[in-house]
Amino acid sequence: MTKSYSVFTLGDALITFNPSETGPLRYVPAFTRKVGGAELNFAIGCARLGLHSKWASRLGGDEFGRVIYNFARGEGVDMADVEFVEGYPTSLNFKEIREDGSGKTFYYRYQSPILTMEPADITAEMFEGIDIIHLTGVFLAIDPKNLAITKRVLEIAKQLEIRISFDPNIRLKLWTIEQARAAYMEILPSVDILLTGLDEIELIIGDASIEALEKCAADFSIGQLVIKDGGNGARVFTGGEWHEKEAFKVNPIDTVGAGDGFDAGYIYSVLHGYSPEASLEFANGVGALVTTVSGDNEGLPYLKEVQALISKETIIER
Repeated sequence: MTKSYSVFTLGDALITFNPSETGPLRYVPAFTRKVGGAELNFAIGCARLGLHSKWASRLGGDEFGRVIYNFARGEGVDMADVEFVEGYPTSLNFKEIREDGSGKTFYYRYQSPILTMEPADITAEMFEGIDIIHLTGVFLAIDPKNLAITKRVLEIAKQLEIRISFDPNIRLKLWTIEQARAAYMEILPSVDILLTGLDEIELIIGDASIEALEKCAADFSIGQLVIKDGGNGARVFTGGEWHEKEAFKVNPIDTVGAGDGFDAGYIYSVLHGYSPEASLEFANGVGALVTTVSGDNEGLPYLKEVQALISKETIIER
């Protein structure tokens, strides 16, 4: 019987408004309501791949909070540690998408419900049966208090010997690079798998050279340092060696959420004992498929879809 693996993540979720047209936001006449948020995207991506996926959060006690809750639960995400909070509006963002698929995000998350979460809310019982905990810099950026919450998670993870994956996911609209660096320096010594973009790691350590990356992995005892480089593919430094895999060629529609999808694919691969190259290939496949659909998580694929892309299978619809 195949073992069922479990992942845990926590963070804010948002109602995302996708533009009806490409171009500068000021010229967009209408929007479509979607659900987004880096950690929730990751949780949904893991659930679609067949993992037991648990997400901890706080949602506004409003209609938008219900939309997010029902959507995530419908995707099979474990919502046992999600609570509704009165008096704190569910966070929003508006997306701007350009013709090439790139975009910007405009956040409206003042007084986010996640602000009501406290370190004392994190208990060992929340992590029963969890194999990997996935954290991101977005949660850290929302409020200074979230560093204490994250450190509480890391403390419990160490006690229970649960591996930690971390995506810096830098949001300079939410905090400064100096604030980000200071927080990351407290987190990185506990990280087993670091999933970062090449531009992000350069912002964090000031250098993206091979030597600097290897030193970073050694200084913080990071077992797997994964570099996501979009259309250039991805690579990982593990066991003293670099492994690389090229990106899949697709026509991107919307690149938002691709990094979250990559993370879900990579963690799935690690849990199932894939080789470094196979893990990169699988994660690249998930990230590529995300970009082919508009929305933060609509393009997150199911396991068979990723396998079909990797094996170059043709799916015939009649």
